[in-house]
Amino acid sequence: MHPGAIFDRLSPYARVVTAVAPFLAAIVCRLIFGKNQITRALLSIGTIWFALNVFIAPYSYGMRQDLKNLRKAVLR
Repeated sequence: MHPGAIFDRLSPYARVVTAVAPFLAAIVCRLIFGKNQITRALLSIGTIWFALNVFIAPYSYGMRQDLKNLRKAVLR
């Protein structure tokens, strides 16, 4: 099982939402509740989640197929 297997069945739009929503929720919490330790932690976790999603994206099924097709086109 490869790292991006969890996201294989999600549409590209759903992948973007799962990457961005926690980050935006943390920003909204920070705007509402102010700068405190909990909102700092939420923002840190949201940022890490977003970064992990960006780093895992190349391992998604669609991206792997696109990379294979690109390699085939370049090698011809």
